[in-house]
Amino acid sequence: MEDKKKTGSELKRRELLLGAGAALAATALAAKTHAQRTRSGRDAARTGGYRPVVTPNGHALEYRIVGGVKVFHLTAEAIADHEFCPGLVASCWGYNGVVGGPTLEVVEGDRVRIYVTNKLPEPTTVHWHGIILPSAMDGVGGLSQRPIEPGETFRYEFTFRDAGTFMYHPHWDEMTQMAMGMMGMIVVHPRRPTGFVPDRDFAIMLNEWNIPIGAGRPNPLEMNDFNVLTMNSKCFPGTDPLVVKRGDKVRMRFGNLSGIDNHPVHLHGYSFRIAGTDGGEIPRAAQEPHTTVLVPTGSCRVIEFVADNPGDWAMHCHMTHHVMNQMGHGIPNVLGVRGNPADRRVRRLIPGYMPMGRGGMAGMGDMDMPIPPNSIPMRGGPGAHGTIDMGGMFTILKVRDELRTYDEDPGWYQAPPGTQARVATASELSADGIDVG
Repeated sequence: MEDKKKTGSELKRRELLLGAGAALAATALAAKTHAQRTRSGRDAARTGGYRPVVTPNGHALEYRIVGGVKVFHLTAEAIADHEFCPGLVASCWGYNGVVGGPTLEVVEGDRVRIYVTNKLPEPTTVHWHGIILPSAMDGVGGLSQRPIEPGETFRYEFTFRDAGTFMYHPHWDEMTQMAMGMMGMIVVHPRRPTGFVPDRDFAIMLNEWNIPIGAGRPNPLEMNDFNVLTMNSKCFPGTDPLVVKRGDKVRMRFGNLSGIDNHPVHLHGYSFRIAGTDGGEIPRAAQEPHTTVLVPTGSCRVIEFVADNPGDWAMHCHMTHHVMNQMGHGIPNVLGVRGNPADRRVRRLIPGYMPMGRGGMAGMGDMDMPIPPNSIPMRGGPGAHGTIDMGGMFTILKVRDELRTYDEDPGWYQAPPGTQARVATASELSADGIDVG
């Protein structure tokens, strides 16, 4: 009974806090359960305030402060069972048990000490991509340091002199190590925030993989045929939604360490400003409005907008094959081919044979066809009105008028009466002079 009373009072307290200011309340509540958030809260008090970054499907790396220096520990290691989405699990490499690596979150001017332990079967390094630092801390094997041998722990120490969005990854056998998932985001908050101060701040790493159907690990030798496209090492329907309260100021930070491809990320329902790159903030007068931001490989892009349009909004790479899963690019084109007699003959040899693609590929997610072990359908995930006919590099921005907490999926958006697209009636077609033949 006492526990129930505590739960009830806690919920009431949360509701009051959200009524006073959803973004501040969500940050405070998250701080109770995440040690890293607690430390970020102390930084906020010391620096004038910033929003701890949210890494969908991931987390920020914890640290301790020793003599005024923030101390992190990264462990490069094999990860046996990374789930890209339900049905697809592969052996990958990463940091601290995470494929894609935890986000490093600091404040402009922070002195940091980062220990890197190598538990891989080969040497490695860590390069702090985009960070201006002493040459000997740059992490390029053979140039600025010798590689970190298996079993060794190296120490990096430098000051983050510039605020912005950056990345980290190996610079030793990067063809293998990055293809296996070794990469992460770095967020450096300004010491004294000015201008656009976000209520929700998201960090999203874009990446691509080659995982043959039924395979148990990515193929690091692939040069151009990638069939699993991810946000923070997850492909839809395994990607977490981005939950936002109506009226929130939203910042999204994209990093792209894909092997070869640029990614034009398109957000439905919004226009945004491209506010920064890994080279720094773009002056307000030079910022352009867009609905799609091109994130080149090896680069970061930052977008900002006010979430004033409620709903469930798709956000995805606009390269059409990048919103598919494990597509086989060697399949012959049979669109428009007639094959009924041949189909009957093939079914005598292969019961249940089903030709695909002659009338398009729509509805693949609803066909429930048998697939090989450890593989996923080319596309399809649950939606409010049936199957969402996309996969891969796809997620959903969920903007709501009311939220109890940012940490829970608020469910599907309920459109106001009269605002839902629907089948046209005969009388409506006639009244508007539409002849459908």
